[in-house]
Amino acid sequence: MIENLSTQQELEKVVLVSVKTPELTEQQVEEYLDELAFLAETAGAEPVKRFTQNLPMPDPKTFVGSGKLQEIVDYMKVHEVKTIIFDDELSPSQLRNLENNLKVLVLDRTNLILDIFARRARTAHAKTQVELAQYQYLLPRLTRMWTHLERQRGGIGMRGPGEKEIETDRRIIRDKIAKLKVDLKKIDQQMFTQRQNRGKLVRVALVGYTNVGKSTLMNVLSKSEVFAENKLFATLDTTVRKVVVDNIPFLLADTVGFIRKLPHHLVESFKSTLDEVREADVLMHIVDVSHPGFEQQIEVVTKTLHEIDDREKPTILVFNKVDAYSYIPKDEDDLTPKTRANFTLDEMKETWMGQQDNCIFISALNKVNFIEFKKVLYNAVKEIHTKRFPFNDYLYQTYDDDNNDE
Repeated sequence: MIENLSTQQELEKVVLVSVKTPELTEQQVEEYLDELAFLAETAGAEPVKRFTQNLPMPDPKTFVGSGKLQEIVDYMKVHEVKTIIFDDELSPSQLRNLENNLKVLVLDRTNLILDIFARRARTAHAKTQVELAQYQYLLPRLTRMWTHLERQRGGIGMRGPGEKEIETDRRIIRDKIAKLKVDLKKIDQQMFTQRQNRGKLVRVALVGYTNVGKSTLMNVLSKSEVFAENKLFATLDTTVRKVVVDNIPFLLADTVGFIRKLPHHLVESFKSTLDEVREADVLMHIVDVSHPGFEQQIEVVTKTLHEIDDREKPTILVFNKVDAYSYIPKDEDDLTPKTRANFTLDEMKETWMGQQDNCIFISALNKVNFIEFKKVLYNAVKEIHTKRFPFNDYLYQTYDDDNNDE
């Protein structure tokens, strides 16, 4: 009898490490570690253990204290774990000290995100942007990283920027960075020309935290097949589609998702991709209302948007995934104050969320409340469209087409 051989690749085991500083709550630390675990899973790893330490600030030498570090060393030896990921960007000296102590592959949050971007990049534009960000990250870490890149094996954090040989000369790396910047400038100019050729149509940009359903909403509105997946950073390249709602045409752009502590190298490299946000007439801020930390995600996105473009723009706040929202009912004899986890969706709508201008609750996946959503979107686009094309009154008539039956 011939046995069936499994061809499924075994997931790389990793441990996650975080420091709880005084300004963070226990719940926030857990949420951040949940996000780090999701990042690790997106990169193809299996988180098997979490370590957290209370410190006024991360240790400048080893991020965590010596006692906690020894605890981590003992665990990794017993369970044969070869990779550790820290929920922050480590300095070159911290990386060096940790590798000397742990004798395993040490990754930080920035390196992990760069690795995911390298896996997700498909077009020449995205690949060039990621490669530039990787080299900028590697430059101050050359003494450590070239032996790291020399290893010809798979696994997270091993996807280097395409080097075939070990390069130890910093001048070569700087030359490489300079060349990539020139290449990216040419691509940026091409992208700028493409945007200019789109004419005066109103531009709407989908923005939001990563994995909130932007690409799903894009597919429903444009009736296209933009790649959507329940993984972080499923979309890197900006996708633009022409959409018509009640006979008003406009351009809809799906952009890369934001995330807490997004590496500054990536923000700089993806500047041209984020130009779609700068040049948009209307922003559609998508929020995953089913996520326990969605309020912090809103803050991250709002802050990042302000850094990209500080001009005030019409913004539609779209609370997505209402079908996935859940809450914990309180017992009748429970006299403790209600927390947000105890609020029903209807009660949430009565809070600050429902009082916002241009605020709507939907499910892009199941088209819940979609007629009302399209009305809000239509009104936002029409306001700009009428100023830009004041004599095209015929456009604002309602027609019976397949866009109005949902």
